[in-house]
Amino acid sequence: MEEFSQIISNISGAVWGWPMIVLLVGTHLFLTIRLKCPQRKIWTAIKLSVKPDKGSNGDVSHFGALATSLAATIGTGNIVGIATAISLGGPGAVFWCFFTGLFGIATKYGEGLLAVKYRVKTSNGEMIGGPMYALERGVKCKWLAVLFCIFTAFAAFGIGNAVQSKAISENLSQFITFADKDTVKLIIGVVIAALVAVVIFGGVKSISKICTFLIPIMAVLYVFGCIYILIVNSEYVWPAICWIVNDAFSLKAGIGGAAGSAIMTTMRYGIARGLFSNESGLGSAPIVAAAAQSKNPVRQALVLSSGAFWDTVLICTMTGLTVVSSILAYDSIDIKSTGVLTEQAFGMIPYIGTPILTFGLVTFAFSTILGWCYYGEKAVEYLWGKRFITLYRVLWVLVVIVGSSLSLTVVWDISDILNAFMSVPNLISLIVLSGIIAKETQHYLWDDHLDEEGQ
Repeated sequence: MEEFSQIISNISGAVWGWPMIVLLVGTHLFLTIRLKCPQRKIWTAIKLSVKPDKGSNGDVSHFGALATSLAATIGTGNIVGIATAISLGGPGAVFWCFFTGLFGIATKYGEGLLAVKYRVKTSNGEMIGGPMYALERGVKCKWLAVLFCIFTAFAAFGIGNAVQSKAISENLSQFITFADKDTVKLIIGVVIAALVAVVIFGGVKSISKICTFLIPIMAVLYVFGCIYILIVNSEYVWPAICWIVNDAFSLKAGIGGAAGSAIMTTMRYGIARGLFSNESGLGSAPIVAAAAQSKNPVRQALVLSSGAFWDTVLICTMTGLTVVSSILAYDSIDIKSTGVLTEQAFGMIPYIGTPILTFGLVTFAFSTILGWCYYGEKAVEYLWGKRFITLYRVLWVLVVIVGSSLSLTVVWDISDILNAFMSVPNLISLIVLSGIIAKETQHYLWDDHLDEEGQ
């Protein structure tokens, strides 16, 4: 198992080398410039997200689509993923994660626009779309669309299922002592699987309904919890910021044990976890964005782009500051403790620290399992139609159980590899169709036709 784990880790390192980093970050910067910095309209995007476009084509509201995409993105990447990036790449990884989120807003905007523009209506009246339809109908490249769906269907079991299930079982098992830890993890996996099954067999509207309820509550409570911890660690917040920024550009191997090129390692973990967290460029969120009721593609594009702000710019940054400031405040915290760094950091805060972490991790991870099931289903539906959807849902529930007992390091590395493979076709569609994205943006956004009907 150790040899297999090392092989997977080496493959992950190779996949997330300079070519992948340049492609991802380059796309973020390219779209930011070509679209005239849509990040400037983030407040407009937030206002649109809570303003339904009633009567427009679509199956769920703007907020329902956003909540479902946030449910899939706000998960262990925001908590455990950030801590893993810090321990393996150093505190500077927080900076590169923030960077990915900030400029990823433009990429997520482009994804949302293409999702609505190229979506199709099924025979039963449902709206479906995503990168596969942009690749097929816009780029005219069916084989890339097929590849994207294959990678999505498999990646979903890692990033959206096993990683989340493992995080829940690891976190909750420490509070249960009536049996050995492995048995407890299995029991937790079965319970979570049962709850997941109840929701996912109801389809996108059921998933959207649960996520619309869960997301605001869990996000607000978690953010306020982090703010409280930062207040407790107030004298270490500015030193933590300085450490993060300095380490992001350091030529020396970091405390996290980074080997070789320090900047490369720090960037790799920060950007990989940033992608894992906000999924800008991954191509997953547009799948649910295509189901939204929207007057025109740009309105939903703006709403979807706000997800990167909430997920990475806000929540991931607050988690990173909480962890790094706690490392500075408490000598007993070991930055190299990959698996339990977040627990150590939050656990240092009396009474409220551990409950905040547990609540955030469990609810975030559970909602991610729901959102990613929908993504995987739509990929399967594109490849083989609806006849395999039930089988996919059954397999999804079983992987929730299996994932609760897997090795965390192996699951993370496999997820990173599949995420990279999945993102490449999507990034190609964004670059090739960037002219169309820019044209639509100019008309609806910069020429002030945002309330105009049109697909």
